[in-house]
Amino acid sequence: DFIVAVVGSEPITNLEVTLRAQAIEAQLRQQGQSTPPREQLLSEVLDQLIQDKAQLQWAREIGVQVSDAEVSQAEDNAAERAQMTPEQLRTQLERSGVVLKQWRQDMRDQLTLQRLREREVTPRIRPTDQEIDQYLRERQTQQEARQALNLAQILIAVPDDATPQQIAQSEAQAREVLQRAQGGEDFAQLARSFSAAADRTSGGQMGMRPQDRYPPLFVEAVRQRPVGAVVGPVRSGAGFHVLKVLERAAADSAATVVQTHARHILLRPGGQMSVNVARAELTRMKRAIEGGKADFAQLAREHSQDGSASAGGDLGWANPGMFVPEFEEVMNRLGPQEISDPLVSRFGVHLIQVLERRKTEMSVREQRELARNALRESKFEETFQTWAREVRGRAYVELRDPPQ
Repeated sequence: DFIVAVVGSEPITNLEVTLRAQAIEAQLRQQGQSTPPREQLLSEVLDQLIQDKAQLQWAREIGVQVSDAEVSQAEDNAAERAQMTPEQLRTQLERSGVVLKQWRQDMRDQLTLQRLREREVTPRIRPTDQEIDQYLRERQTQQEARQALNLAQILIAVPDDATPQQIAQSEAQAREVLQRAQGGEDFAQLARSFSAAADRTSGGQMGMRPQDRYPPLFVEAVRQRPVGAVVGPVRSGAGFHVLKVLERAAADSAATVVQTHARHILLRPGGQMSVNVARAELTRMKRAIEGGKADFAQLAREHSQDGSASAGGDLGWANPGMFVPEFEEVMNRLGPQEISDPLVSRFGVHLIQVLERRKTEMSVREQRELARNALRESKFEETFQTWAREVRGRAYVELRDPPQ
């Protein structure tokens, strides 16, 4: 083995680069994807290792840390995603030739990098009010496009080579049909009598479909019109259309969000209480609650080290993104009335119970906050790359040629 690069005072060896490249190739093959040329992959892996080492050194310098308990929680989460116990996952990794000590260190490094990026990159992203307004307008348009419509039409055709007089006659006929339909005559019968469209035999019905599968001029013509409304004439390349809104599928508005009502018990390790002791204590509480021997709210009032303790651990109704990711990830996997296993977050060890979920309309302030978070996420990669170049630029990096 030999050193291919030095970052700060830490070497990167050829073996590190080779093993990382082999792992990526194996993953790509497992996913049925083609692998890049070997030299290209080795170069990309080396560049990534240099970037990661520079960032990890910066994390140590500014005091970003991840506890052993958080690494263990990440291992448990990985096992749960693989639908295994932690012991089964470790056994499988060992059989695959993975060194568990290195795997755990890699997981610690990834958690550290994630926390560093949350601390360093996210505060740099400040969406403007104009960007938020534009995002909300686009979201409303997209939501409307997903709403389903059932329209019926009467088409008064206009020949391709029609004279101005013929066009005027067709428009006049369309207006007459419109007046009769708005006056209460049966739309389906009018379609059978006057429409030139193929759907005239079904009374002009075009069927329930998402709005984006209708011509935009039809969607625009019936926008904000209630079921039963008849509008027109709408001019298209085929002629003049009279439209009737037969059905609108109920759809959530762009301001609708799924909220979760949960409660928790938080134990903060320290002093005589280690993380493992806190886990064991919360596991005991969970068994007592599920066995009907204890009440969650009462245990929270007696033991939780959180401001919600006096309310029985009740966290109220929460929008997505209100809790730290490691807490929210576990909470989102729970069904109503389910209780989690103890989980470690940056605040301590939690026991979570989801009480119920609901769809609700967000306030204007909540919509704008949701938009702000979405814009931060969309801008994260670009901002991250700029920050990553700055971190690498501050670090000492020496590339070395292989021995001859």
